[in-house]
Order: sequence, then structure tokens, then C-alpha cells
Amino acid sequence: MLAYTKTTEGLTVTVQSYFLEERSDIMQKKFFFVYFISLENRGSSPVKLLRRHWYIHDSDAPDYEVEGEGVVGEQPVIKPGTTYHYNSFCVLKSFEGSMEGTYSMEREDGTTFDANIPRFHLKARLN
Repeated sequence: MLAYTKTTEGLTVTVQSYFLEERSDIMQKKFFFVYFISLENRGSSPVKLLRRHWYIHDSDAPDYEVEGEGVVGEQPVIKPGTTYHYNSFCVLKSFEGSMEGTYSMEREDGTTFDANIPRFHLKARLN
């Protein structure tokens, strides 16, 4: 499966997405996608993920945004040379769309930066 990658200030974000036909309901226009994210700290100091901000594009519905603290209920600290992994999901009303966004990150010295999440495509492939 295709991986999308982007590096911001030493933090590399990699995303892979998959369509889950068995969780989707085509007649109800609910297309279920799962995505797997890796955040690799290639920098020289720890970083903490404070917030997420997603832009979700659905080809048959208005775009919308999702933001909040951390990811999957956590605000992980990612040490240099380590990678944090998590997965989540998105339900679209159409066969395809995309997601992108940012993570608000904090360095050990209290300074912050926004790490870019690369735009990745969501496309239903029916069997």
C-alpha cells in the first residue's frame, strides 16, 4: 500500500490508509477508512504531541475540520531516534476523499512547532 511521508523540523510523519469494505455500508453512503500513522523523531531532543488538526475532504460532502488534544487519547513524548505509532479511522459519504493536517508539537525547552501531516488519499476499492 502507498505510504505518504512528510518531515517538519526533524519529525517525519508517515501515513498509510485502507478501505474497509466489511465495515462500510454503500447503500447508506458510509465508506469506512482506517489509517496508520508513524511519527519518527529524527531530531536531537524529545517532542511532545499536544494537539491534532485535520482537514477532511469528501468528494460528495462539504469539507470539514477536526481538532483536539493529542491522538487516540494520548499526548505522547517521542524521544530522538524513536517512532510513535497509532491508527484511527474516518467515515466518508463517498467513494473517495483525502485528509491532511498538522500536529502541534512541543520541544523540551517549551518552544512549539506545527508538524505537517501529508495529504493522503482515501479511495474505496470494492470487491
